[in-house]
Amino acid sequence: MTDQEPQARYAGPEYRRLLDAARRSLERTGGSLTAAVTIKQPDDAERKAIIGITGQYRPEGTIQLAVRLADLDAAVRETTGGGLKDLLERIGPPVKDRPADRRRLADGREATVRSLEKSFLNDRGWFRVWLTEIVADGTLTKLVNAADADRAGQAARVLEAIEQRAEAIQLAELAAAATGDTKALNHGTTLATLVLRALAIRVGTSKPSTTEQRRELWDSCGVIVDDLASRVLVLNLAVRGDGLGEWLTDAGTRGVPFYVTLQQLIAMPVAPLTATTVHVCENPAVLRRAAADLGPRSRPLICTEGQPSTAFHRLAAAITNASGTLRYHGDFDWPGIAIANSIIRRHNATPWRMSAADYQEAIREDADHVKLSGLPQPTRWDPALADAMSAAGRAVYEESVAAPLITDLAAPADLPDLPDLPDPAGLPDPADFAGLPDPADFAGLPDPAGLPDPAD
Repeated sequence: MTDQEPQARYAGPEYRRLLDAARRSLERTGGSLTAAVTIKQPDDAERKAIIGITGQYRPEGTIQLAVRLADLDAAVRETTGGGLKDLLERIGPPVKDRPADRRRLADGREATVRSLEKSFLNDRGWFRVWLTEIVADGTLTKLVNAADADRAGQAARVLEAIEQRAEAIQLAELAAAATGDTKALNHGTTLATLVLRALAIRVGTSKPSTTEQRRELWDSCGVIVDDLASRVLVLNLAVRGDGLGEWLTDAGTRGVPFYVTLQQLIAMPVAPLTATTVHVCENPAVLRRAAADLGPRSRPLICTEGQPSTAFHRLAAAITNASGTLRYHGDFDWPGIAIANSIIRRHNATPWRMSAADYQEAIREDADHVKLSGLPQPTRWDPALADAMSAAGRAVYEESVAAPLITDLAAPADLPDLPDLPDPAGLPDPADFAGLPDPADFAGLPDPAGLPDPAD
């Protein structure tokens, strides 16, 4: 008799439903034999098989038959020498211990969460939101179940590196520093998905779904995916520097908007000619209107075009390093406030028409009634602004309040140079000339041109 023969009798169809029910029960309870399983509407072969296992007669036509797992285990041991669990694993896949699996997953989640909470980022609201989300939606459970929980720790290290860096970094370099693999943050990897999800919360935007959105999100956080795609829109900024400096200055004399790429800023650094105040807007429609309405008379203006790019941050740093200042205006919505906070914090910028009073005036004038959405952001420069936005529940986009911004951007027209005039206080009083001969009294005198030359 071979090793396979003892359990061969249980391979027949009359045992299939019984053993499947037994497997489900053992997996659900962690191997307990105290329960019973039920076979509904058994056929005659199943009825006879169960009679043989239990030793109890079951009449034909019985609607359902119950079998205690302890009885089934005893019958299996008697015929095969091994228990029920051993039989199930001989004729099928291993019997799972689901309670043990749940405990293992819970322990793994707990250990991973405790590890992530040790990061210095845990005092950042966006990081805690990210951690809460990946626990709540099962992302962390999937990682633990796949023995891939280390990816969460790597994501935290990537996020820490981004938060600590003052200068931009190439994506491959960041990946290598955090994981030792230059391709670890390529699109489609688990690590990239985790990090981008956190960064979207950090900047107050939705999770990116397109290549362009992913690139812009990386770029807004100082990670260079493509230094040619990272750009900033500039109007009337006079700078010194070969190449790019000459182009920008020439464009400014003509009032022409000019796109500057990160590659250009790296290859041809620039600096403002003088310490100056540069206005910053979020929407290119504002810069476009300034160029159309004011042309070369517009004060210097740069545009983030939504989330600030690495190119924007590099140019902004060049301005402030030359003792210049930035004044920022953006959308009155939570992502716009998040952008304002980042620019104010990073570049010591001042708000530009971004007070609670400005918002109240804007919602009175705005007819669109766009509902405010997203994660609320603080407005530390004017706490009343966040309160007013929360109370009104309305977003106001920058282009709808462009008129006062354009007024602020209008530089005074140049006046013609006037000659220096004598001080009127030093001139003779006209009364001193009273009594002098009237010039008309000299009419008829000889023409001096006909008199002898005194030199003769």
